[in-house]
Amino acid sequence: MKKFINITLVLFAALFIFSCRNDDDAVPEDVHEHDEIGKVVLKLTNKNDAADVQTVNVISGVADAHLHLHQGDTYLAELDFQIKHDDHYHSSDEIEEEKDHHFITFGPANADIVVMRATNDIVRTDGQKLGLRTEWKINSTQTIGKMNIKLIHGPTTVNQNYPSAANQLGQTTGGETDVDITVDAH
Repeated sequence: MKKFINITLVLFAALFIFSCRNDDDAVPEDVHEHDEIGKVVLKLTNKNDAADVQTVNVISGVADAHLHLHQGDTYLAELDFQIKHDDHYHSSDEIEEEKDHHFITFGPANADIVVMRATNDIVRTDGQKLGLRTEWKINSTQTIGKMNIKLIHGPTTVNQNYPSAANQLGQTTGGETDVDITVDAH
């Protein structure tokens, strides 16, 4: 009888173990990379001509167009960081939701472009504007100017007023670069 009880207990234990194991297998794993930014959309609207709207899509570091910037004009610039899910991209709210963990810097090359962070830009709790919405005043561009845009995650310090309060390209220390794109401007 004791042998029968032991066999019965072993069978129940095995059934219990395999039953739990099957439940674990039935739960799908979340393999979606929520932080993986695969596309950046840069939209510029001329302040003096609302019909002059330019959009550049940068996917995996490659821009699908270049900007046509006119000396003396000012453009409203908006950045949209997007993540890929299945076969399509959609806007990520993570940057705004985690605004204190992000900061955007701008770096014009071969162009005299003054960047001001817009009044409707997202403001971090330290009072610094994130950089999703800016204004670009075009003083001059060479044959091929460039604008480098970086999204920094987890910076130790941020300074929206670098190099000055009148030209807010932005500067950080520490952190990791989540996005580093360069768009040509003619």
